[in-house]
Amino acid sequence: MGMFCYQCQETAKGTGCTVRGVCGKNEEVAKLQDLLIYVLKGISEVIVKGKIDISNLDNANYEVLSGLFMTITNANFDDDSLENQIMKLIAIRDELRRSVPSEELHDASTFTVDSRNSMLEKASSVGILATENEDIRSLREMIIYGLKGMAAYAEHAKNIGKEDLDINFFIYETLAAMLDDSLLVDDLVALTLKTGEYGVKVMALLDEAHTSRFGNPEMTKVNIGVKRNPAILISGHDLTDLEQLLEQTKDTGVDVYTHGEMLPAHYYPAFKKYNNFVGNYGNAWWKQIEEFASFRGPILFTTNCIVPPRSEEIRSRIFTTGSTGYPGCKHIEADENGKKDFSEIIDLAKTLPAPNEIETGDIVGGFAHNQVLALADKVIDAVKSGAIKKFFVLAGCDGRMKSRVYYTEFAKSLPKDTIILTAGCAKYRYNKLDLGDIGGIPRILDAGQCNDCYSLAVIALKLKEVFGLDDINELPIAYNIAWYEQKAIIVLLALLYLGIKNIHLGPTLPGFLSPNVAKILVDKFGIAGIGTVESDIELFMAQ
Repeated sequence: MGMFCYQCQETAKGTGCTVRGVCGKNEEVAKLQDLLIYVLKGISEVIVKGKIDISNLDNANYEVLSGLFMTITNANFDDDSLENQIMKLIAIRDELRRSVPSEELHDASTFTVDSRNSMLEKASSVGILATENEDIRSLREMIIYGLKGMAAYAEHAKNIGKEDLDINFFIYETLAAMLDDSLLVDDLVALTLKTGEYGVKVMALLDEAHTSRFGNPEMTKVNIGVKRNPAILISGHDLTDLEQLLEQTKDTGVDVYTHGEMLPAHYYPAFKKYNNFVGNYGNAWWKQIEEFASFRGPILFTTNCIVPPRSEEIRSRIFTTGSTGYPGCKHIEADENGKKDFSEIIDLAKTLPAPNEIETGDIVGGFAHNQVLALADKVIDAVKSGAIKKFFVLAGCDGRMKSRVYYTEFAKSLPKDTIILTAGCAKYRYNKLDLGDIGGIPRILDAGQCNDCYSLAVIALKLKEVFGLDDINELPIAYNIAWYEQKAIIVLLALLYLGIKNIHLGPTLPGFLSPNVAKILVDKFGIAGIGTVESDIELFMAQ
């Protein structure tokens, strides 16, 4: 077996990619990512056992977050950048290790490599399958995938200047625990829930970072047509990259469009002052192959969601930054002050034609917790009067599988006295449907990016308080979540920590769940898969 990876929903046969990732990563990239995780466990053990004060480790803290982020599905396909990150982290680990006796440390904290070949050889022995017990392996991987999502959100917050070292230390503590063979199933189940607790904390931190810097999202119509100017398409999740790009493109004659998970940037007041921030182009990440061809201008990836380009022409227009990378694409680094020079992208845009129009009209979003709570009286009256019978949380990720048409049909088939709460790129399955409104409340309320599932939790907790309920599960809210990658895992764990039960997860259950661990989730939390649209709606409406 050349590689083994089962961290995403599309993993081969629902059990694991063993030759090449469905995402497009090759064996070498997969192995380097495995080794990167192993190094991160080693650094974490050194810090925990050495009782090192992480308040003095600003660079190490950031590089650990970045290292975890680089291994998220569709984030980084560049073997050279992965190798460089491994060597950088080994140097940090070895510097920290001087204060800890080597005999107290695991191999992850002491091993050495001196070449790409030695890295690949080492990686072959430390990957996922190095944990022999299926249930321990399942729980360890679920926790690690939660940490990957947590690190992504923590890095975004850090880029805005917000940090919580308690979150950073939890990541160190938990990565170190993944080397501890004395931890049994019950211990790891408890640690899984604790990971969910810190998932809530990190999403709250990022929410504070976004709203303090860019204002509270507000109800906004977003144009999905095009103008005649040359343009840049920005994808991913990092709003600081968008802010810098808009500053550098204003008054240049170059427009900026969002793609995929960057759509919710339009909801923030701070970005509305830019006249060249003109709309959203296209749909969810997986449609980028055709949409990048018709866009015709340069594309900037700020975070994950890269699909390997099929042509050299498109690859020549793709730029990466942050934790992303793709071979042959220009990577833009930040300087010591976090500033990035996007002039090469802007200059390229000026030489290329304007985008081809693929649709027209607009879509409405901006219903994060502050906006929804501003409508609280109207919402509560609608619930009390029976105008709103149920809320459906249809959030999470989109993906390529044809079975995901289920979510479009589900949204279309919902009774007209129900409201959809959404966040993440799953919204693209239904956010362009005309489902009308209930007393002026749109039937699709888009809170934003995947991390804005936090807003949905805040809304639910507020409704619980308003209606005087003892249990959040007594609310007329049903959860039908689509997942694809590891940020969806930390969101799921956060919801479980908050006590939310009977979540349906699809289009398939994670391949990394062993039968016994899956049974724990079913018995303890009521986790279930999806069935048919008709049977699921009947089930949800009856609850």
